[in-house]
Amino acid sequence: MATEKSYILDDQIGFVLRRVTQRHLAIFTDAIPEVTTTQFATLAKLAEMGPLSQNLLGRLTAMDAATIKGVVDRLRKQGLIETTADPDDRRRLTVSLTEAGRALFERSLPAAHAITARTLAPLSEEERQALLAILLKLA
Repeated sequence: MATEKSYILDDQIGFVLRRVTQRHLAIFTDAIPEVTTTQFATLAKLAEMGPLSQNLLGRLTAMDAATIKGVVDRLRKQGLIETTADPDDRRRLTVSLTEAGRALFERSLPAAHAITARTLAPLSEEERQALLAILLKLA
């Protein structure tokens, strides 16, 4: 492990998390090439909760306002979601899945589960549970 005076990149949490994320993204892209991970997260949250304001959708998917706006714009252009003005506040957009978006999400579910399994494949079931519990403490 690194001492106070040394800084070994391979021992740094941010570097290790980035490498794990890169591995996961490669697995994801191979399995679900139609959308990015952030786009899939958006579809998943809408499938789980139904129509949401763009602002709340961003918060629930851990995306800042600019990022969720870009994701929503791209998914809308692909015909996977639709946006409507909130009748109570015309400045607020409500985002919902289209039939095509729901269909893509549902047919991607087996691949999504397989992505998680492949990402965690080097770990035992006990290690998987421990890793998730520890990461949730850091989130």
